Amino acid sequence: MDSLYKFGLLGLLGLAAGGVFSQTTPVKAPPNVILIITDDQGWGDISFNGNHNLNTPFMDQLALQGARFEHFYVQPVCSPTRAEILTGKNYPSLGVYSTSAGGERMDPKAYSLGVHFRHAGYRTGYFGKWHNGSQAPYHPLDRGFQEFYGFTSGHWGHYFGPELEHNGNWVKGTGFLADDFTGRAIAYMESVREAPFLVVLAYNTPHSPMQVPDTYWKRWRRKELLQQHRQPDAEDTDFTRAALAMVENIDDNLGRLHRFLTQSRLQENTIVVFLSDNGPNGYRWNGGLKGRKGSTDEGGVKSPLFVRWPGTIRPGTAIRRLAGSIDLLPTLSGLTGTRLPDSVRLDGQDLSEHLVLGKRDQRKSPLYHRWGERTSVRIEGYRLDAEGRLYDLENDPGQTQDVSALFPALTKQLTDARDTWENQVPARTEQPFTVGCSSRSTELPARDGKAHGPVTRSNRYPNSSYFTNWNRITGAVSWEVDICETGRYEVQLYYTCAETDIGVSLELQSGSDSVTRQIAAAHDPEPYGAAQDRYPRIESYVKDFKAVSLGYLQLQQGRDTLWLRATKLTGQRAVDVRRLVLKKVR
Repeated sequence: MDSLYKFGLLGLLGLAAGGVFSQTTPVKAPPNVILIITDDQGWGDISFNGNHNLNTPFMDQLALQGARFEHFYVQPVCSPTRAEILTGKNYPSLGVYSTSAGGERMDPKAYSLGVHFRHAGYRTGYFGKWHNGSQAPYHPLDRGFQEFYGFTSGHWGHYFGPELEHNGNWVKGTGFLADDFTGRAIAYMESVREAPFLVVLAYNTPHSPMQVPDTYWKRWRRKELLQQHRQPDAEDTDFTRAALAMVENIDDNLGRLHRFLTQSRLQENTIVVFLSDNGPNGYRWNGGLKGRKGSTDEGGVKSPLFVRWPGTIRPGTAIRRLAGSIDLLPTLSGLTGTRLPDSVRLDGQDLSEHLVLGKRDQRKSPLYHRWGERTSVRIEGYRLDAEGRLYDLENDPGQTQDVSALFPALTKQLTDARDTWENQVPARTEQPFTVGCSSRSTELPARDGKAHGPVTRSNRYPNSSYFTNWNRITGAVSWEVDICETGRYEVQLYYTCAETDIGVSLELQSGSDSVTRQIAAAHDPEPYGAAQDRYPRIESYVKDFKAVSLGYLQLQQGRDTLWLRATKLTGQRAVDVRRLVLKKVR
């Protein structure tokens, strides 16, 4: 690793100083990397970017003490952006097509950020929201991360002391999620500080449900908004207040992180990267940009990107070059001198020379932004939107005037480029959920299953949902699975059951075996979350589910369907179902 580092970034630094690097030059310790990703925070949700509604001193500090990218872009929604950050590849090429029910999983063969830094000798930890697959080989522990604390779903249903995953085991969180993730990340960095580390701190805020501690809400619930969305009638100011209160909580957590790095004397040799995963999750002030989360216009895909490395990146550096989420992996590789294998081919570009040496040039290849069947194309100065309209963003950043008639050649060039790129997007393929691909347990959440008969989801959004309304014997739940290894598996069911329904018999069946269990213990807690919501949610409320062993099931390698059925009802309902957990018996 030392040799890779020595001939990588230190060579750049030598050139920057006007000198020539030699093998007698002292080898500087490899830098640590902290990658901070927020969830649904817009480009405009930062006071540095001109938002006078809120105060984000530590985000501002990152921009002032390091480099800021003035034209940085992600994808319109969560999992596509996260897949690009982790792999440096355009997300459709990774098989990602959705944000739930399996479409969020990225190709397990793709070279990833965690694998790269782990192979380079780094300690690797991931804290927060993953959103790129729950089962091995998609799980963060299978993508190069040695420590994982958080959740793999697209969103979580409760932010105060919820159930979370820690290295494959379910544990109870401590306090507010953003605070908890920060504390866990700091504790991990303290424990591995003698080695270089990569830490991804992936906050799940300000994504809904809109929950934030009382201290923030008290100051925000009636706060006057000085700036509004460019279409004020479209803005819900109560939602905006909740979102910005959550952003200020993130900023305070960045302050905690800053104090830890300073007091631990790690700041000088730690690269801190800050960005969001898509545009704002509501109509609120965003610098006059068009669109919000889910849109392929500027407002849906423009993100802040701040990169600080004291003593190496000049404070106040402004980079105007067009850049995107696909550039982060190669750029971090370039900054740390951890060279990518020759066999790895990425769509992103290494921008480390722009950060360290002040290199200035323009991006020659377009950035493509896609969601559903809508694709826009961004080049230096212009965007072709999903309807084929061309905008001169240097003079019209808000996309108010179509200039395609003024630049017909450029419009055709970008239209042809979009059509060619779209033709290369692989067809959507729904893959089964893998079971037994690691020594850890395999989780099959309700999110990844299908309801049959009267059974319904607790909410139309699959993430963080559960199955309910099982009021007839004809009800069932199924999971399409791919068994990686033949063997005997112990199966746990996470359930709720009313006192009047005790004695219900359940059967779990595969193509080759089945197991039956009678539910003998009532567990019927009320759903919760509404009391902590600062704005009415669209997602499912949550319940605390109880684990019971269904017994042992013999599974055969290959594709199968697991069916959970009720063979006898003793009352009005069967059970509500949160997940199955399967573990191979060795």
